[in-house]
Amino acid sequence: MSLNGQVAVVTGASRGIGRAIAMKLAADGAAVVVTATSEAGATKTADEIVAAGGKALAVKVDVSVVAEVEGLFKQAVEAFGKVDILVNNAGITKDGLLLRMKEEDWDAVLDVNLKGCFNCTREAAKLMSKARYGRIVNVSSVVGEMGNPGQANYCASKAGMIGLTKSVAKELARRNVTVNAVTPGFIETDMTAELSEKTREALQEQIPMGRLGSSDDIAGAVLFLVSDAAAYVTGHVLSVNGGMYM
Repeated sequence: MSLNGQVAVVTGASRGIGRAIAMKLAADGAAVVVTATSEAGATKTADEIVAAGGKALAVKVDVSVVAEVEGLFKQAVEAFGKVDILVNNAGITKDGLLLRMKEEDWDAVLDVNLKGCFNCTREAAKLMSKARYGRIVNVSSVVGEMGNPGQANYCASKAGMIGLTKSVAKELARRNVTVNAVTPGFIETDMTAELSEKTREALQEQIPMGRLGSSDDIAGAVLFLVSDAAAYVTGHVLSVNGGMYM
């Protein structure tokens, strides 16, 4: 599944799943444009890629701001000449029960997670449609499929990403651009590392495979979807959750 000669944009790639995806695509030969909301975060991952022998460009961007996203893709093209792959991974949480949720917390999560995905997808689609080639992968979530108490805003944004994926897949299919989604389950991250042993055990009991997933589990699924092996796969939602939700 070589990506030699291809250029990928990965949003929210300073740590966790985004970082793992950026590193995986770079290891398979892609030049990677690494984005984060801080210059330090983007640069850290980009430097790791370069140190491993790959090509990378770090860009600080707020994906909810159209002008910044336009600037992101302009920088990508100036640096590498094209964009073949887009992975929409940037996301935030502002959890709270519906009756206590502030309007600004609802807006912030939808703006970054869903509008940010729309902003980046629209810019990538312009380039990919003209080139008649492209791979777009949206990192949604298992809770976008099943819901989760206390996360109405996050679940709505992730469910919206699935609807966006299917609609755009139909629009771009004749341009040889595939659009798919990955829905991670509970993944080992900085956040889950802080959970108590009792909480971790309760989570694992919900998962038939009996363990939390790793960022590399998600990165592997993304690599498949952007590779030639998935050239005839579009509009698909690939669940990577250890059997937690079927």
